[in-house]
Amino acid sequence: MKTFAGQQRALNANRTNQDQRHIVCPSRGKRIQRFRCHASSKEYEEVPRSGQLPQRSRDVLNKGIAAFYDSSTALWEDMWGDHLHHGYYDVSDDDQGQEQQTRKKSNRQAQVDMIDNVLSWAGVDSVKSMVDVGCGLGGSSRHIAKKFGCTAQGITLSPYQARRGNEISKAQGLGSEVELRVADALDQPFEDNTFDLVWSLESGEHMPNKKRFVDELIRVAAPGGRVIIVTWCHRVLDPGEETLTVEETTLLDQICDAYYLPQWCSVDDYVSLFESQGMENIRIADWSREVAPFWGQVIKSALSIQGMVGLLKSGWKTLRGAFVMPLMAKGLQTGLVRFVLITGTKQK
Repeated sequence: MKTFAGQQRALNANRTNQDQRHIVCPSRGKRIQRFRCHASSKEYEEVPRSGQLPQRSRDVLNKGIAAFYDSSTALWEDMWGDHLHHGYYDVSDDDQGQEQQTRKKSNRQAQVDMIDNVLSWAGVDSVKSMVDVGCGLGGSSRHIAKKFGCTAQGITLSPYQARRGNEISKAQGLGSEVELRVADALDQPFEDNTFDLVWSLESGEHMPNKKRFVDELIRVAAPGGRVIIVTWCHRVLDPGEETLTVEETTLLDQICDAYYLPQWCSVDDYVSLFESQGMENIRIADWSREVAPFWGQVIKSALSIQGMVGLLKSGWKTLRGAFVMPLMAKGLQTGLVRFVLITGTKQK
């Protein structure tokens, strides 16, 4: 049997194989004790980024994240709607081996499909109460609340997102079912064992302490409840590699500085954290191929007249984020940036 890391390398090397992209994690006899993050092999919480700028503190990151989304979310909503995440695109290879979309769809539909496909992949068929960690405008919360008739709590660092998201919920008749608030994902304002679905769609990349992040997700999950993380990671290191290459770390550092991200980790690190907490039925998937068209669509919308005018009005933080979009596209194209899913159930 292949080791888990070996399965990851196989997964990276052959993304077209559906079974490999949706593997079940085997139990590993030896846990990884130190994270292999992109800048160092030191313990994760102590790792500085590889660039010249010092690692931002949690407080600085939180303030920067809040300010970034306070200034950019209105433009995103105008251009894309209330879902602030990747879309799921149906992709296959043509006769020349080039990737192409097999079914054309709107970007809005691709984002809704992302939510539904993640739920299906994780085996979620009913929900009573959920928490949306890093909820943005609450698009996932409202969609899941409508789909399953559940209640939803959402947390974000952005006061604008919480206020605007609650306005949208009320306008859709979901004011009593969906509530968004300003809170830190590393110190959630919820009791232990509360939610049967703990949902984090593209917020994990902002977390400066991945262990604390995962611990909090599991803490608020009810016994038998499901935790789902969908996030950006860097590729799994090959045997003998201590870090990523200089070129790779430079690219990640540029993305970090623009989007207020701490150091990156791999999906293997998340699995190790899940295992350390005794999570059951752990599964992972790599959907980098399915989200690949997303950044091209975002860049296209940014280059429209509406997009360019909106970027100029939104200020420097949003504009700088736009300049980095081609780097995200490059990271996905080269296989450095991975779009991964991790799920597991809390012990009863």
